[in-house]
Amino acid sequence: MAGMGHGIVAGYDGSPGGEQALQWAVREARARRTALTVCLAWAPAYLAAISESSVDDVARQRCEEILEHGVVYARLMLGSGAVRPLLARGSAANVLRELSGTAEMVVVGSRGHGGVAGLKLGSVAWQVAVHGHGPVVMVRGQWHVADHAPGPVAVGVDGSSASQAAIAVAFQEAALHGVPLLAVCALADAPGVLGGAPEMEADFSHAMTVCEKEHPDVTVLRQVAQGAPRTALLAAAAGAQLLLVGCRGRGGVPGMNLGSVAQAMLHYAPCPVGIIHPPASPGDGVTAADG
Repeated sequence: MAGMGHGIVAGYDGSPGGEQALQWAVREARARRTALTVCLAWAPAYLAAISESSVDDVARQRCEEILEHGVVYARLMLGSGAVRPLLARGSAANVLRELSGTAEMVVVGSRGHGGVAGLKLGSVAWQVAVHGHGPVVMVRGQWHVADHAPGPVAVGVDGSSASQAAIAVAFQEAALHGVPLLAVCALADAPGVLGGAPEMEADFSHAMTVCEKEHPDVTVLRQVAQGAPRTALLAAAAGAQLLLVGCRGRGGVPGMNLGSVAQAMLHYAPCPVGIIHPPASPGDGVTAADG
């Protein structure tokens, strides 16, 4: 079985969002023929302040039971040898962020236990999407509708380096799942100079032509939109099984980990959203996990 480090990591806490993330991660691990790590981070701050070992033991035992529930499901779907349980001490956001440095992909639900009612996005999903490495997928909405053909993989293209990384992942995902790739370029994101939009459209056409030649097995649908990137990508996501965007697009503010378009997709896209970060630098890895 292929894979590096922890393979695909699913953040799991037994919540409806955690269950949804685990189901998506199982499907992805099967398609990639890679290992799946089911991770539950326990020891919240308020428990760390309690010195009584009995309280600590009860909390850990409960977390082990929750994790086992997720692992049983994953092993039923993938086989025992393909699934690794990981009970980690520390905040879920920090643990998953560190794991992303060696994982092929980190998958989280949009909200877990303890979220504020009414919020579309929980703090753990947000922090991992902002500070993670490599691909981070936040699972929400539907990615497969019964009695309907699977939707395409959609990707935002704007010529930025992060966008190029997202395109590479998008072609891989489309090929893995046997669906078309919908590439979206919004000209409202073009540089504000005379001729900026035609130049951006020409760059988009050239980039996609090159990629199509490298991936002849993937059907590519090109979409050039005159409006804002947010509007175009949300429209594309309505029928997609996955939307991929770079962590920052062209014109992003230097030093920001997540651009405004990526933020909007995390909050409002009706399907799972993949945020593509640059690979982790050497030395990034897991320090919080205790097995």
